[in-house]
Order: sequence, then structure tokens, then C-alpha cells
Amino acid sequence: MPGRKNPSVKDPKLYEELRDEGASKQKAARVSNAAANKGRSGVGRKGGKSGNYEDWTVDQLKAKAKEIGLKGYSGKKKSELVSALRNS
Repeated sequence: MPGRKNPSVKDPKLYEELRDEGASKQKAARVSNAAANKGRSGVGRKGGKSGNYEDWTVDQLKAKAKEIGLKGYSGKKKSELVSALRNS
């Protein structure tokens, strides 16, 4: 994104930091926009209610992947699904 302006990203500095750390474009935009709207400390307190993906069944993981719009999840192993969900 350097050199390009993306009007949908509300906190470009945070977006770039997250991308440099390896976050996907969607995740970086989602987090930076939430931080711009609610404040960074408010976003940090929000998480932690979903439970541990390792405790979920493969069917539950696939349903979550479908819900959030991931592609190519149907042939993945449980560990690959967990990784894909965490990095989306």
C-alpha cells in the first residue's frame, strides 16, 4: 500500500505496521479501522470470547471459515483451518 491511498483504511500507520508484522490486508484494515473508531485500548479489550480453535471440531472450523468468507477451506486439515482462521 505504500504510495497508494486507500480511503477505506482509517488508520494507515497502524495498517502498515500490521502488514509489516504479516497480517493479511483484510485483517490489517479491519483492526486499523476498529482502532480508529473505538480507540486502540478499546479494541485490545474486545477479543478473547471465542474460545480456543484447537477445542473446536473440524465441522465447526469449516462453518466459521464459511461464515467469514475464507476460500479453499474444504480440503484443509484441522491445523491448516486453525491457522487460516487465525490469520484471516
